[in-house]
Amino acid sequence: MSAPKPNDRQYAQLAWAMSKTGILGYGGGPSVIPLIRYEAVTRYRWMDDVEFGEILAIANALPGPIATKMAAYLGYRQKGILGSIVAVLAHILPSAVAMIFLLAFVEYLSNSAVVQGMIVAVMPVISVMLGVMAYEFAKRAYKGLGKVMVVVFCGISFVLLQLVPIHPAIVITLFLAYGTVHYRLVDRLKSKINKPEGDAS
Repeated sequence: MSAPKPNDRQYAQLAWAMSKTGILGYGGGPSVIPLIRYEAVTRYRWMDDVEFGEILAIANALPGPIATKMAAYLGYRQKGILGSIVAVLAHILPSAVAMIFLLAFVEYLSNSAVVQGMIVAVMPVISVMLGVMAYEFAKRAYKGLGKVMVVVFCGISFVLLQLVPIHPAIVITLFLAYGTVHYRLVDRLKSKINKPEGDAS
């Protein structure tokens, strides 16, 4: 029996990685993101943390479930349109099949102490995973923006998302728009600060 070709191996990797994220992603989209990041960045090294953060920001600004958008992008990045189809189907099919199979028991399961206990027990794990991912993104933001700007942006984000509140997609779009001109503004500010006092130009 011949060994699988590299192309076939990539399809298998996509299917296996996305099926795991679909099965283990309790709690909706945000809880799945650390799992997808682990598969894409740490395990298979399809991209680095910088690209993952950029794609995550763009995906959050677009309509639709975040996890399926990330799966579609990863599949397309690796194997084009067919890879995108494989990744999305692998991500959603296990959960969809399980839901159809368990539909008759959904009322019983929703009131089951065992199921409620499972959900409560997994919440700390999800919280830690999201916290670790947020910390690593914050470190990269610190390197790119500096401590003061990170604190300012976190404060602005908190106000816009929790106190106003504004839809997250709008906030992400505003920050993306600022990011497109960030380095130009910084360079211009530095040039003004370093400009000789006697220079009238």
